[in-house]
Amino acid sequence: MTDEFAAHRHTVGGISYIDVGQGPVTLFVHGVFTNGRLWRNCVRLLSDHRRCISIDLPGHGHTPPLGNPSVWGLADAVDTVIRELDLRDIHLVGNDTGGAVCQIVLTRDPGQFASCVLTNCDTEGNFPPPAFRPAVWAAKARMLYAARPLSRLPEVAKHIYRTGYQNVSAVPDDVIIDYLAPPLSSLDGARFMTALLSSMTPSLLAPIRPALGACEVPTAIVWGTGDIFFRRSWADWLVDLIPGATEVVEVPEARLFFPDERARELVDALESHWK
Repeated sequence: MTDEFAAHRHTVGGISYIDVGQGPVTLFVHGVFTNGRLWRNCVRLLSDHRRCISIDLPGHGHTPPLGNPSVWGLADAVDTVIRELDLRDIHLVGNDTGGAVCQIVLTRDPGQFASCVLTNCDTEGNFPPPAFRPAVWAAKARMLYAARPLSRLPEVAKHIYRTGYQNVSAVPDDVIIDYLAPPLSSLDGARFMTALLSSMTPSLLAPIRPALGACEVPTAIVWGTGDIFFRRSWADWLVDLIPGATEVVEVPEARLFFPDERARELVDALESHWK
């Protein structure tokens, strides 16, 4: 796999992550079928004055399939990195399924966090979103095993990711292949991803609603308005639920993976929130 931050890559508890820069700890969490490279442009813009840690969740990127193949297991992986690195006063940032992971981690020990930013992401009642349910049905039908050749065909793979990017043709081929290869290119990866997707249900995050509804951690909701998976109404739902959330910052026409494609706008929103 390609890795622009190879010199900054480490592993703890089996979880791979990059750790770049010095300053306030900023912890980035990606969603399914991406990896820590989703944040590469944000890291470039921030690592001169912040400590940027970007995790590869289990079954993605450089982290092998391990632990419980569910959003709870992914949250355990984030907790492992936080605990083993003894991180404190963390500024948490999540996207897609990683946003759901952040919601879980945030409610387990709010005192660890200085702030949180949620971009377009799963929530209770929209997990998985309707536009992603065909992928869940395909996983339950064990069709991910048949999709393994896609991990070697960047042009075909980009056709899949066009719903998440405004201009997927501008994304380097190696990034797309690095997104798809770990979940699909091995039997263990496909097996883990099949179980992970099959575990998704709209009520899955219901157990954390009381804690999330009491969370005072300063939280910004930064939302791309062109996303077919997570409509603006779900951003409002998060603001209404989380006491620490005060507003929705819109990124006009941006799609799901705008943290990669429109990193400058996200970083501006992050900096404004942190001030």
